[in-house]
Amino acid sequence: MFSVTCVAPVNIALIKYWGKRHEDLILPVNDSLSMTLSTNELCAKTTITASKSFEDNRMWLNGEEVSIEESSRLTRCLKEVRRLALATGFQKVSPSWKVHIASVNNFPTAAGLASSAAGYACLVYSLARLYDIPLSDELTTVARQGSGSACRSLFGGFVQWHRGVLEDGTDSVAKQIVPSQHWPNMHVLILVVNDQRKKTASTKGMQNSVNTSKLIHHRADKVVPERINQLREAIQNRDFQTFGEITMRDSNQFHAIAMDTYPPCVYMNDVSHEIVSFVHSYNEIMGSLQAAYTFDAGPNACLYVLAEHVPQLVGAIQKVFPNDLLDSTEYLRGLPISTENLETSQSNKIKLLGIEPKKNSIKYIIHTEIGQGPSRLGEDSSLLINGLPLNQ
Repeated sequence: MFSVTCVAPVNIALIKYWGKRHEDLILPVNDSLSMTLSTNELCAKTTITASKSFEDNRMWLNGEEVSIEESSRLTRCLKEVRRLALATGFQKVSPSWKVHIASVNNFPTAAGLASSAAGYACLVYSLARLYDIPLSDELTTVARQGSGSACRSLFGGFVQWHRGVLEDGTDSVAKQIVPSQHWPNMHVLILVVNDQRKKTASTKGMQNSVNTSKLIHHRADKVVPERINQLREAIQNRDFQTFGEITMRDSNQFHAIAMDTYPPCVYMNDVSHEIVSFVHSYNEIMGSLQAAYTFDAGPNACLYVLAEHVPQLVGAIQKVFPNDLLDSTEYLRGLPISTENLETSQSNKIKLLGIEPKKNSIKYIIHTEIGQGPSRLGEDSSLLINGLPLNQ
């Protein structure tokens, strides 16, 4: 009997993945580019135990048992990792042994916070550690077949998922652009507006967009290739002005495609649009681009901001979106932000925003930073099911 426990990060796309050219293999219609977030604040955690005595493959997700056999994506990931194990030569664990898997997220599932990407990345990475399979391009193709964006969560820093052109998808792989150490003061504020499950699942939304939107094909063929090159250069140069503008433009275009879909996919809500207006007003008042928003398939905003500007930005957010829980750890989560520094020398400028306060419209804020890829934890970190280890 052998067991491993690993954590894998969330990644947030700067250039969005939206639309597939092959449903089963999860091959995208365009390249995408993301930033990996620190696992200290947001992560999936998975324990996998393999034993010759296990009669069935079993899995628990956030404490509830789910059927592996009823999920084609789960079974495909298991099959493909075991194929790699046989090809590379395993050391201790036979790929023929059944496995028990427990996985948890420390953030809301299916609320537009990339939970499936972290979950499948953690599953594939944990299986790879179990079978002593090294991280490779081919391993990213396995994670991709669980959840497309999962391939990007196998690396830290900034990551590009290449669309590829081959029908079998072997060239649709994720590659790291630069590690997290390249831009260490890149931080993110996640403004959680709604942490409930979204109405239109991403898979269904993508299918409808590919079938009905004219904009999606123009974006994939004409817009994304240029933006990818521009954003890669901005990242290399640590050019936040260009980085932020491209990120916000691509978020806007993604949601325009969602609205161009028939019937439309409505992921942002009124508070989301108020956050967009706030960010543009804030940057104008500050005299430079200091905050950049992006929205995935949900109403929650991810604001990119350099570490030195975080207190200033949080202070402005609290003025426009005040919350009764400001001094509570339930409201300001993640990396600490001193509320004593929220009133700064720029406070008079913030007052000029002229936006009517929207009290308690943001449920809570998660403060995190650029992070590294998945990692293996010690044996004392193993997950339990009903208080028992997975060998029971």
